[in-house]
Amino acid sequence: MTELGQELRRRRLSAGLSLAALAATAHFTKGYLSKVETGRVRVNRGVAEAYDKALGAGGELAALVPVRPPGREGPGIAGLPAGTRHFLGRESELAALSTALVESDDVRVCVVHGMAGAGKTALAVAAARAAERDFPDGSVFLDLRGHTPGASPLSAEEALRQLLRLFEVPAEEVPTGLDARANLFRGRLRGRKVLLVLDNARSAAQIAPLLPGEPACRVLVTSRNRLSALDDAWHQEAGLLDPGDAVAVLRAVGGVPADEVAAEVAALCGRLPLALRIAGARLAAGGWTPERLRRRLAGEHTRLAALDDGERGVAAAFAVSYEGLPEEQRRLFGLLAVHPAAPAEAAALEALAGAGPGELDHLLDRLHDAHLVTLAPEGLVGLHDLVRAFALRHARPGTEDRRAAVGRLTEYATARVLAADEAAEPDRYRPPVDCERAAPFPDADTALAWLREQWPVLAGVVELAGEYGLHRRCAQLALLLRAFFFREKLFEPWLRTHRVALEVAADDATAGMLLNNLGMAHVERGELAEAADCHRRARERCLAAGDERGAVDALSSLAWVRLYQGEVEEALRGLEETLSVYRAAGRMRNVEIAMRGRALALTELRRFAEAAEQAAEARSLARRPPDVLMAVNCQAWIAFRRGEHEAAERLYTEAAELADLADSRYERARALTGLGNTARARGDAAAAARWWAAADGLRVDLPPVVLGEARVRAG
Repeated sequence: MTELGQELRRRRLSAGLSLAALAATAHFTKGYLSKVETGRVRVNRGVAEAYDKALGAGGELAALVPVRPPGREGPGIAGLPAGTRHFLGRESELAALSTALVESDDVRVCVVHGMAGAGKTALAVAAARAAERDFPDGSVFLDLRGHTPGASPLSAEEALRQLLRLFEVPAEEVPTGLDARANLFRGRLRGRKVLLVLDNARSAAQIAPLLPGEPACRVLVTSRNRLSALDDAWHQEAGLLDPGDAVAVLRAVGGVPADEVAAEVAALCGRLPLALRIAGARLAAGGWTPERLRRRLAGEHTRLAALDDGERGVAAAFAVSYEGLPEEQRRLFGLLAVHPAAPAEAAALEALAGAGPGELDHLLDRLHDAHLVTLAPEGLVGLHDLVRAFALRHARPGTEDRRAAVGRLTEYATARVLAADEAAEPDRYRPPVDCERAAPFPDADTALAWLREQWPVLAGVVELAGEYGLHRRCAQLALLLRAFFFREKLFEPWLRTHRVALEVAADDATAGMLLNNLGMAHVERGELAEAADCHRRARERCLAAGDERGAVDALSSLAWVRLYQGEVEEALRGLEETLSVYRAAGRMRNVEIAMRGRALALTELRRFAEAAEQAAEARSLARRPPDVLMAVNCQAWIAFRRGEHEAAERLYTEAAELADLADSRYERARALTGLGNTARARGDAAAAARWWAAADGLRVDLPPVVLGEARVRAG
């Protein structure tokens, strides 16, 4: 029997309570209480506090379970958000969640559900933090945007991509397709003990693919919906606060005494945590007394009566804070709703508002004091989804002000993306962009880090530019983002931004470039029919515009698609045509790429001598290490298809070594796969298995539809 168990039993008996009576009071089962008293279960602080409160022990029982120090031990991800000092009450819910997460072997998924503004996220984060030390392999928080106004819910496929990236799966190793990502994620968590907090879920269908198969992992979900289709989940409702706790929240935020007026204000707020925090912030800002606020809330009785009905009542509570703001703060608050529904960097908001740094800081500080925005330490500004809904409905500036703000934001985004793209991809061709130049990024890594953080905002700016008639910038920004989306394999925003830009493209040349990029995205996804259609239409639009460069690029891309589709003769004709144009124009890198394509096509036609000549010339023309590497792999493939296994082995080995120098996991995996194919062809099954295992260890998706080495291995 532990010290806590002994003391708990002594106090229970002194109070004349049976096991059943105390269990009912503390909201735990009789069997669990018995195990606590006899020391057969481990007890966390939340459980001890629940028993302490039930027995009126004044903290003496809780003190027998030490508070865990901040931070965590071990190498796992510590991704939980910071708690809030305004989280008060909820003892029984916290204790129950702690028990479900830590003590129960039967519960793997917990769902916290309740009405909008009930404090579901705060409750989940508090429970997760209490249990965090029991999950040595990490604790992760992900907002699924299920009810974020102005934003689409995060798809399960995109959520899995973000989770895989959090668990250090390189972008190029994240496969396409929901099932493939779900399988990789479950495999990544095998043998680990991880806590996932999936916030703001919309449906059970959104959650189901994200659930780990590892029995030691736990998942904590928050949602406005009950998610009853998650049959095996344990459900906890986040209801209204007890009257005493509601007043405590109001006092903590607003600094008001605990009197009858405060109790009335709390009751008029519906004891809803979000409404209470807003009301308290209004009081703390000065100029209002509790009595005056009580009268105001009572006058809005019709609206406040709708608090239990969701957004309308919450909007009424937000109005209390909004109506007291000075004009310049109202304007910024309204403009925040125009910004894409993702955390905003301060520089972007300066552009949006047309404000200087000092002025913006002052305005944001005041809005933050009113709990209308959140300010992260790294400078990102966020709007809670319900606050955003209020701002969209009640605070948006007039049309002209919004149009000007979107114009400024679009100019800022275009300049920054141009600078980032130039740092990350200095050698690639990009159409001229006539914008004011932004400060350059110091290096490619810094530029890519910024793009990885900001791409959801940037994709949203593309959509805003299209909506507000900024058609030229809409297309330019989409085209600038293409290289990053290709590098990170972000096919969904790639397709979405280019489709938006294509709808408003002002001329055939721009439409042709967008269609060609769309075709590339479809190729990456293995959607060859769609890719061919895009490249064919791209060529037509470029020819109509007199854009010879775009037309030949589209023809070249279409030829590669035909090659992948098995239409080799047609592919070869297209590559021959583009090769002559590239030579005449002096576009030598495109010449080298076209010659590699010709070599592959000739190989499929078993014209090996010609193919070898083309590949050798392509290698001699290559200047960038990745291009040299691809040419050597091409030579190795030709040698393998000719049956020259010794030459193939030598060339694939050279390619594997070059891939290390070029930091190309894709081409190294291709070379290792080729070495495995060569070993099998020579009758050495053991060596083949070793080479293929090495290729698999790189965790790179080699699509058979576009890569011969992958087809040979699979066949």
